[in-house]
Order: sequence, then structure tokens, then C-alpha cells
Amino acid sequence: MESRSVPGDADLLQLAREVADRLRCRELMLATAESCTGGWVAKTLTDLSGSSVWFHAGLVAYSNAAKQALLGVNQSTLVRVGAVSEETVLEMVSGVLARTGVDVAVAVTGIAGPGGGTPDKPVGTVWIGWMRRGNDPNAQVFRFPGDREAVRRQTVAAALSGLRENLTD
Repeated sequence: MESRSVPGDADLLQLAREVADRLRCRELMLATAESCTGGWVAKTLTDLSGSSVWFHAGLVAYSNAAKQALLGVNQSTLVRVGAVSEETVLEMVSGVLARTGVDVAVAVTGIAGPGGGTPDKPVGTVWIGWMRRGNDPNAQVFRFPGDREAVRRQTVAAALSGLRENLTD
């Protein structure tokens, strides 16, 4: 899959299989915290039969209030830097890992469009965070081109690719 191409369903399913294999081999459990993808990362992973062996929970925290209540994101963070920021995604991924007790977590927050963008955070701006129990969380910003569907598909692919990398010993 080229980095500039929009992944199709088969691409996403292949990434999910690779993540699942790594989780299963290491006997690890995963949880997701999603905003702009609306649960698409969790959906892709749970499309795989037997996912209950390694998939624990998927939380869709779309509003700022939900990010605070479900994931423990600080209101001061949201006021200071906004929902689409490194600080927020790090709090999201840390929160979902802590609140679910899993071994591995991924979180996504972004602006899928077509509205909502600003000069500092245009449509297609997405932050993804990953964390393994016992390690510090890490995050990366992406600027995905295309319409809402394209941004969301690229986000799912990047979240899964990052999980795959984080699960490589």
C-alpha cells in the first residue's frame, strides 16, 4: 500500500490480521479510543473471527465531554490546545489503557472534514497515539489528503500500522 494511496477494505483487513497475529503470539489485549474514526479501528479489528482473544474494548469519545468522562482527558488540556493535539491524544491513549487494564492501546483524534479545519489545523490533521503497558505513550501527527472518507481510511491504516510497529520486538 503506497503512503499516498487511500487504503481499501482489503488493505485494512490485512493490517488488522498482522496486528492480530502479533497480539495473539504475545498474549496481549488491546483497547482503542477513537474520535474522528468513530470506531472504525475497532470495527476493522473485530471483523476478524476470534478477535475476543486479543481485543478488549473500543471507546468512541467524539465530544470533548466524552473524552473527559470516558478517558480522563483534562479539561485544561482541551481548553489550552484543543481536542486535535499531541497532548490530548497522549491523554486519550493513557486513559484508555489505564481504564481498561489492557496491555496495548491506540487512540485517534483529528479533523476528517469537510468542515472544522483551521489554518493551524486544516482538514486532514490527525493525531494518533500508541502505548504499551510499562512504556511511555508516543504520538504522531499526520496530514491526510482527500475527503472525509479518505482521511478516515488513512487514519485507520496509520493507527493499525503503528500498532504493528509497536508490537514488533
